[in-house]
Amino acid sequence: MTAYFIRRILQMILVVLISAVASYALLNLAPGGPLQGLRQVQQGGRFQITEDDIARIRAYFELDLFLPYRFTRWLIGEPRGPLVIGGQEYFADLKVGCRKPIESEKLNVDTGEYESIITGCKEDVFMKDLVGRRVSRGVLLGDFGLSWKVLRDRPVTDLLASRLPKTIELLGLQSLLSILIGIPLGVYSAVRQYSRFDYIFTSLAFMGSAMPTFFFGIVLILVFSIIPKDAGWMYLPAGLSESIRDYSIPIIGAVEAGSLKDRFLHLILPLSVLTMVNIAGWSRFVRASMLEVMRQDYVRTARAKGLSERVVIMRHAFRNALIPFITIVVFTLPGLFGGAIITESIFAWPGMGLLYIKALGDFDYPVAMSIFFILAVLTVIATLLRDVLYTLVDPRIRLS
Repeated sequence: MTAYFIRRILQMILVVLISAVASYALLNLAPGGPLQGLRQVQQGGRFQITEDDIARIRAYFELDLFLPYRFTRWLIGEPRGPLVIGGQEYFADLKVGCRKPIESEKLNVDTGEYESIITGCKEDVFMKDLVGRRVSRGVLLGDFGLSWKVLRDRPVTDLLASRLPKTIELLGLQSLLSILIGIPLGVYSAVRQYSRFDYIFTSLAFMGSAMPTFFFGIVLILVFSIIPKDAGWMYLPAGLSESIRDYSIPIIGAVEAGSLKDRFLHLILPLSVLTMVNIAGWSRFVRASMLEVMRQDYVRTARAKGLSERVVIMRHAFRNALIPFITIVVFTLPGLFGGAIITESIFAWPGMGLLYIKALGDFDYPVAMSIFFILAVLTVIATLLRDVLYTLVDPRIRLS
């Protein structure tokens, strides 16, 4: 057992390292980046942005560094400190002055003359203050660096800590409801195969699995939010996780912003979308697994021995039918961190999925790479957890 875990941990480290190298290289070689907006402005001619400005910003974000150097600084924080390569110092203290200052005159009481002073700046420079950008200690030590744009020059960990609870709240409840409802439905449908319930359940499950999540979410918003609200009926909030001001809903009454009632009302629609979609998929999977197991010889032998149908189903069939289902369940672990991208985007739910989309859209690579890396770690952990759970469900399986 010990040798197995040591071997698996070494394999997990190798897999995480390879995935980190691949994702970092692909993301940095992709079009875009922090200079994308500046180049568009430069081509449009709305502001005077010179190549020197772009070169200084490239140095600030270390975009001219050799890619392996950038990767090791991101992964383990080495080499540390400013780097001088080809006469250019990277990660130094840089400043950009004001392009078009606002000048005014002030009387000098000593000389009796008016002097010109600068009181402000007419034109907002994109990089006003490029001072004191610190070097990351490396993601292996839990330091994911600073955000480039989503939360400018703030630690990425602050962003993750602010979004993760909302994602766990939404997907944790969704996973719990999907398991508690989907598994019994799948088992009962398999036991009552070709019954009226089985036909109705199978049809609804196919419809739920085939319906796109974004379409299902839009339909629920129209039916339970927009149309009832326009008609003056009871409705459900369709966006965000809580309101910014108090409001009132017919029948429900006054709702205080940020209260438990407010958060619950905002949770209903996105939770319903995710739960219904996952119940449809998971129950179909359990049904198919149960039907396959119930045709096995040991199930027929259990019935021939005179065991009750309940004992045959729960102790002999259901336990073995859960083995393939465990593979799906354990991979909800990285899903709890990664979020539901489509659903969170539709309902503007401030979770990890919406953060991931925003980070990619804003070319905020430190945020996107932190999500990639943590998902890779959680995926290999889920794989190890799956193998351990196999041994608990089926004693015939041994770790060696």
